[in-house]
Amino acid sequence: MFNVSHVHHVAIICSDYLISKRFYSEILGFRILKETYRKERQSYKLDLAINGQQQIELFSFPSPPARPSRPEAQGLRHLAFAVEDLESCIEHLNQHGIITEEIRLDELTGKRFTFFADPDDLPLELYER
Repeated sequence: MFNVSHVHHVAIICSDYLISKRFYSEILGFRILKETYRKERQSYKLDLAINGQQQIELFSFPSPPARPSRPEAQGLRHLAFAVEDLESCIEHLNQHGIITEEIRLDELTGKRFTFFADPDDLPLELYER
């Protein structure tokens, strides 16, 4: 059965990391959980807590191109849903003609995840709890 429990995180790629970090952490008051600099990508990843349950992942990339959904760029990156059983959710989506990517492992958390797209090609993620 396909049973989403809650939104896990929303990822945003920003054009100016320091301005966006200040906006989300100081102005909106989201608590910083972890800040990671990924040298190979010349990218920051900032994990922010919302009400102790949901998160925003704030990313920076050098000179991100503008885009509605892909490739990764400034703006909304994807919407992620936390699920208990990744395989059963993938099976449910596939049975409805929705293609999912291969299951991957998050190198920072060790959790498994996959992506699929909505009808407008918005990237959506299933993230196993």
